[in-house]
Formats: sequence, C-alpha cells, structure tokens
Amino acid sequence: ASNTKSGRPQKCLNLYSFVRRPHICRDHSMKQAKLLTTQERKRLTAVIEHKRYATRNHTAVALSFYAGLRACEIAALCIADVFDETGAVRDTIHLTAAQTKGSDSATVLVNKKLATQLRRYAQQYPQRIPQPNAALIFSAKGGSFTAQTIVNLFQNLYKAAGIAGASSHSGRRQFVTELADKGINARVIQALARHKHLNTTMRYIDLNENKLRCAVELVDY
Repeated sequence: ASNTKSGRPQKCLNLYSFVRRPHICRDHSMKQAKLLTTQERKRLTAVIEHKRYATRNHTAVALSFYAGLRACEIAALCIADVFDETGAVRDTIHLTAAQTKGSDSATVLVNKKLATQLRRYAQQYPQRIPQPNAALIFSAKGGSFTAQTIVNLFQNLYKAAGIAGASSHSGRRQFVTELADKGINARVIQALARHKHLNTTMRYIDLNENKLRCAVELVDY
C-alpha cells in the first residue's frame, strides 16, 4: 500500500474514516458511565478469560482503562499505531485527527500495564504484527470493528459479568477519576484525557461523601 504524507499506510487511513461515529466520540454526550469496583473488575477479567478472543478483549479493555481511549479511537487503531517496525510496543501512540473525536491530532502515553498487555497480544497473535495496515482490535472474520461494535463489545462483556450501568466509557471515566484520587494535578489529567476544556475533565471525576470526609481530615493548622 502506498504511504501518505502522514507516514501512515493509506489502508490504515481508510480504516479510520470507516470506523468513526462522531456521536460516539463526544465526551459531553455520554451518560455518566459507571465506575467499576475492585470486585467488578475481577469479575470482568474472569469473564473475558472464559470467552473467545480473550487476549483481544483484554487489550480493548486495557486501552480503555489504562489509556482512557474512546470507543471510536480503539476501533481506529492499526497495528502500526501500537507496534514499531521491529514488533516492539511503542511507548507513545500518536492519534491523527481522523482517529479522534476532534479536529486535532493527539498523543497517548503507554504505561507499563498497557505495554504488558500489548506484548501479550503480540505473543498471542504473532501473524498480525507484520501487518501494519491491520486493525488492532479485529473482528471474528479478521477485519475491523466500527465504533458502534466496540461499544457493543463492551456492553456484552459487562452484561456477562453482571455489571449494570457500565459502558465503553467506564474505563475512560475510571482513568480520569483514579488519577484525581491519587492527587494528580487537574491540568495534567486534562492533558492525559485530551480534553480542550478543564470543566469537561472535572465532570468525569467521581465525588462521594467518603472522599469529601477524607479531604477535610487533611486540614491542619
């Protein structure tokens, strides 16, 4: 396949335009997705382990929870976005404007837990790694998911795990909330979440009485 000025294969760019659904990519239009408890996350992991394409599904979940990716972004990822020419996991994923919900490109940092899952993916599906144009999250027929079918995949996994109220956006919201709970500066969280406006980031962060009580106990004089 011929390359474009962006350096990405044309087939890969065609995939981006195929999978995008603008309404699915909009953060402000998403109902406040449920945050998972530790037990629910364990149940989700157990359910995935017993389903077909366990490594693929674990990878989709990891991209959501460890990188805060949206459904449309997960669907749009190609092998070349995640693995370099040698098959090594990239430490940074560069999303084009066509892959994101907006008109701007974006940078996603790959943390150690996500990198570990991506290496598991490479070990499980070695035949896909030399195919830079191929979709990272592949369908049963070997093709790509759309944004909507990624949403459906998450819904099916959560339903099987008995987790009501969760959606493909739960991982992204959990990503933001856990960073806030660990005391990360709001501006840093905004950058990692790739929000243009800080108030969008603040809407993601879960607040409850226990957190508020813990906060006031920190006050001293």
